[in-house]
Amino acid sequence: MPKEIDRDDVRRLVAGGAQLVEVLPSPEYEEDHLPGAIHIPLRQIDSRAGEMLDRGRPVIVYCWDTA
Repeated sequence: MPKEIDRDDVRRLVAGGAQLVEVLPSPEYEEDHLPGAIHIPLRQIDSRAGEMLDRGRPVIVYCWDTA
């Protein structure tokens, strides 16, 4: 079940083995992204998540938005 977490939670979860996924469009991801983040554009998440993510580890999904 998705839930919002803060920066400290992200650090703790990643240190514990969680996968950090950025769903930004490719140009934005290439311009700047979080260290160690896996890139799966949001429009491709359904088709690519199974091949790119480990189902046995937690997943943190991140998308920077100025809105």
